Amino acid sequence: MTVARYESAIDLASITAVDMHVHIEVDEHGHTSLPPDLADAASAYFSTEGPRPDLDSVASYYRDHRMAAVVFTVDATTQLGHRGLASEEIAEGAARNNDVLIPFGSVDPRLGIEAVDRARRLIDEHGVRGFKFHPTVQGFDPSNTTNYALYGVLQDAGVVALFHTGQTGIGAGLPGGRGLRLGLSNPILLDPVAADFPDLQIVMAHPSVPWQDEALSVATHKHNTWIDLSGWSPKYFPENLVRHANTLLRYRVLFGSDFPLLTPERWMRDVDKTSLRPEVMPGILKDNAARLLGLAH
Repeated sequence: MTVARYESAIDLASITAVDMHVHIEVDEHGHTSLPPDLADAASAYFSTEGPRPDLDSVASYYRDHRMAAVVFTVDATTQLGHRGLASEEIAEGAARNNDVLIPFGSVDPRLGIEAVDRARRLIDEHGVRGFKFHPTVQGFDPSNTTNYALYGVLQDAGVVALFHTGQTGIGAGLPGGRGLRLGLSNPILLDPVAADFPDLQIVMAHPSVPWQDEALSVATHKHNTWIDLSGWSPKYFPENLVRHANTLLRYRVLFGSDFPLLTPERWMRDVDKTSLRPEVMPGILKDNAARLLGLAH
């Protein structure tokens, strides 16, 4: 059977924003991206019991809101002992909905050469535009040179590497945080990666609390790094992050929601309560992402 390879059909003029951070948490078979205890703990942390829509429902949601969305899962098979969602199926679903969706892949870095080979296939055969990593949930140190073969594949292909940074609600409240280590998501661990792979575009996802200054330091020094503003209501953004988004980093800051745990509607409502300047918002909402993802014409 021939697999549909993703090609974007997004009309930038018809959309208002590109959401850089959208999780697909359930597939068409009802399989979930996280084991039940972690999914429940994350819902409690974010005070939400909302639905977990499948990919086609996510596409309809963003189509209705005149937005495009980067969609992905996290492959943490080794760390969690739970088979996650298939990035291949997410890419195929994005190809069905290529007017609004942009697929990122995910591979488990702890699988070594198997992860490298799978990343190549996701790029070559499925057309993914980037990869999502969650060092805390996947249980790996992103600065470890054992990951360099994987990063080399991404750099050579010109696709994006998006890393969770900072605090996470996954594992919060469980005994020992279910063994998950927050320090693996300190953005300073991405500094050597950005130094050694200068053509790899690296997105540091979320306000990186409690390491916001580390993220800003990396981003101002390494111009192949970006920051997405997902996972937090904008009214809670650290002041220093807002100041940099208004000035030094205005062309490398990206809108992201963390849907379905945090919705674009809430993000858009609450951004009016910040001091982000009106003149930087078109870049944050759409133009910067379009440039990063090669959507600009």
